[in-house]
Amino acid sequence: MAKKELPKTYDHKQVEERLYQWWEKSGFFTPEIDWSKKPFVISMPPSNITGELHMGHGITMTIQDILIRWHRMMGEPTLWLPGNDHASIGTHNVIEKELAKKGLTRWDLGREKFMEYAWAWKEKYGHLINQQLRRLGCSCDWTRERFTMDEMLSRAVRVSFVRLYKKGLIYRGNYMVNWCPRCHTAISDLEVIHDQQETHLWYVRYPLVGPDDQPSDEYITVATTRPETILGDAAVAVNPSDRRYKDLVGRIAILPILGRRIPIIADEHVDRKFGTGAVKVTPGHDPNDYEIGQRHNLGAINILNPDGTMNDNAGPYAGQDRLECRQNLVADLERQGLLVKVEPYTHAVGHCQRCDTIIEPLISEQWFVKTKPLAEPAIRVVKEGRIRFIPKRFEKVYFNWMENIRDWCISRQLWWGHRIPVWYCDDCGEMIVAEEDPTECACGSKNIRQDPDILDTWYSSGLWPFSTLGWPDDTEDLRYFYPTTVMETGYDIIFFWVARMIMQGLECTGDIPFRYVYLHGMVRDEHGKKMSRSWGNVIDPLEVIEKYGCDALRYALVTASTPGNDLKLSLQKVEAGRNFANKIWNAARFVLSNLDGYEPPRDDIWDEPYLTLADRWILTRLSQLTGSVTRALEDWQLGEAGRQIHDFLWGEYCDWYVEISKIALYGDDSQARATAQKVLVHVLERALRLLHPYMPFITEEIWQHLPHESETLMLASWPKPDREDNAARWEMEMLMEMVRAIRNARAEYEVDPGRSIPAIVIAGRKKGTIEAQRDILVKLARLDPERLTITAKLEEKPKHAVALVTASIETYLPLAGMVDLERERERVESELARLEKELARAEALLSDENFLAKAPQEVVDRERTKVTNYQEQRKRLAARLEILER
Repeated sequence: MAKKELPKTYDHKQVEERLYQWWEKSGFFTPEIDWSKKPFVISMPPSNITGELHMGHGITMTIQDILIRWHRMMGEPTLWLPGNDHASIGTHNVIEKELAKKGLTRWDLGREKFMEYAWAWKEKYGHLINQQLRRLGCSCDWTRERFTMDEMLSRAVRVSFVRLYKKGLIYRGNYMVNWCPRCHTAISDLEVIHDQQETHLWYVRYPLVGPDDQPSDEYITVATTRPETILGDAAVAVNPSDRRYKDLVGRIAILPILGRRIPIIADEHVDRKFGTGAVKVTPGHDPNDYEIGQRHNLGAINILNPDGTMNDNAGPYAGQDRLECRQNLVADLERQGLLVKVEPYTHAVGHCQRCDTIIEPLISEQWFVKTKPLAEPAIRVVKEGRIRFIPKRFEKVYFNWMENIRDWCISRQLWWGHRIPVWYCDDCGEMIVAEEDPTECACGSKNIRQDPDILDTWYSSGLWPFSTLGWPDDTEDLRYFYPTTVMETGYDIIFFWVARMIMQGLECTGDIPFRYVYLHGMVRDEHGKKMSRSWGNVIDPLEVIEKYGCDALRYALVTASTPGNDLKLSLQKVEAGRNFANKIWNAARFVLSNLDGYEPPRDDIWDEPYLTLADRWILTRLSQLTGSVTRALEDWQLGEAGRQIHDFLWGEYCDWYVEISKIALYGDDSQARATAQKVLVHVLERALRLLHPYMPFITEEIWQHLPHESETLMLASWPKPDREDNAARWEMEMLMEMVRAIRNARAEYEVDPGRSIPAIVIAGRKKGTIEAQRDILVKLARLDPERLTITAKLEEKPKHAVALVTASIETYLPLAGMVDLERERERVESELARLEKELARAEALLSDENFLAKAPQEVVDRERTKVTNYQEQRKRLAARLEILER
């Protein structure tokens, strides 16, 4: 048996790091492959090497660690595989900001030097997030830690690219993409954040060409939110059903400023209610206009450089920043009399998710994945139930996106990341797609160069569940641990990551990547507002852990959440988690301080010969809790399971059983004392097992002081429901109800907590049961044993007594034994008089029509609530006065 004493107070700072280092050093997180058992596997969503711990990590890692620790205790080989993502765009942003402080850009360094800088940066800072995850108690297998640019994972990226290319599922082409002028790269639709912004709608006249092929006095007016793109217009479009412009279709308009002649066309896409009903068509800089251009064989003119400045196609505005160009162009339009008006306008503007720069639609040569053929089997496995979404409603979201999926732009014009495995021969023009770097072209030329682009970070992340296990090689890890069991992540990246993992998993391995997708919501502040540093409502998890402890934060996060829903987190909830930890600690200290002479049960605890009603009740409740918690976990209701454990430990074990056990522990009956010791230890030890996945540190620390067999609590077996004595449960709950009623009456009459009071209990057929539990009533309800009468019936009910009826048992508390009758009567009468005045005032106010008409509604409602409360208080006081006057 370990040490018997715990420190007086629980200090998480003295426990958490020590225990975690022991766990990791002892290899408890690393599973052994056992082909006779089915493993439980989670691939940890790889954290960005640029990241720092935030509450999104907090909820993600807490949920995953609960599942991992639970299944580990279930005896399953359990793998939680950790790792980090190279995060191309994010890393570029961080490094380029550092370079800017030195007056440098990445082009000043060149690709090779920049990559050296990036790898050095990764080695210096990339491990920090993993140290922070350790502070969260993450019991992942660090021996299998992966990085998306490790040699093994990089090879997987190349193999998958080449295989998809050879199947015709990867291709290169000129298409409209989202271009970030700040990051200098294309980004996917999913990486564009659309924010509502207040801007303007500019109405511009386009002169029309007359019958003599010369400019006429006629105009067609268009409305635009981006006047600078006028310079790239290829047409003006109207809706074919719009009678206003019927005669203009087919005519020629003259592009303002540049004087280029463009056709007026009819297209169903045009919204007749927008602006004037006539719109400019800029195929090179708008995705909808691009499609119109394709339908009408219009050319696409690019007016932008990669950095967002205007190129030579912008005429006199070449070299100007796009927003500077807008300002100058509008001024020129107004000077030429072509600007009709400017109106305020609010619409969604796309921003780069990483740097918040306004994105530009741009036609660019990029690499794409043809997703339709990949999406079809990915849809099918979910419909067949081979992959289940938790909660199920997100399957509709998944289907909607997958059924309308667009090809995926996977190339990025960056340097940090997986270089696209394509080479070009400058002599013969041959394109080489290969898994290994070629040394020469088939023509014999060594004059070959690799494609400068890298792959979208999400491409390598899509391979994560199997590339981390050794794919494409036939490794033992891949054979045993794949498919993984659960992908747990936020609902906001279903499309970014979950869908792509399913598509790539099926295509590359022929099997699903995971069986379940558990989706959690966003962590918001206590008012439901998104956390933002600019709003000052961010809760830093590291600061919270430092102050309250990891267990308190984990417990607060998970018990405030339900699958798929956003959760509100406040420091009050974390404080409540810390208070729970302190409650358990104090209960454990009590138990350990009363184990002198302790002997463990020889066999089943239920076979102990001297079990009391309270013993059988707490053992029954433990068994019921075990079954209920296990079922809740199986149903993915982690928060509900955690709340049930809290209610049992705090409300039943600590507040009731521990108090009851003191009767036997401090009494003269050695057998009763021994039995109480056994039950106290048994219930606490089993409850700690249930709580361990939620609060791993404090449970392990306490458990190590209790009699135990396993080396660590995390490898102790998960409890199973035991025998139950429901008769004992009902009888005990009847007794508890009586105690609560007596305690409430004492509080209502403000009886001194240390004062023992008389009581008369009329128990009928339950007389023997109540009599047998006399000691519990006396101790928990603070009754005077010399003045406690328990009888089957009573001919005449006592006067001046508070009557309590619970479960067909009547209890009378003589007022003379609790209060000074005369003083209490005077106090109640005085309080009644005060209440009558307050009630009359409020009722008079509510009958005043002038008040009702002019007062704010919340003030009126407040007065109505007061009236209701006063009436209830008056009723209670009147009843009390009646008792006093009997």
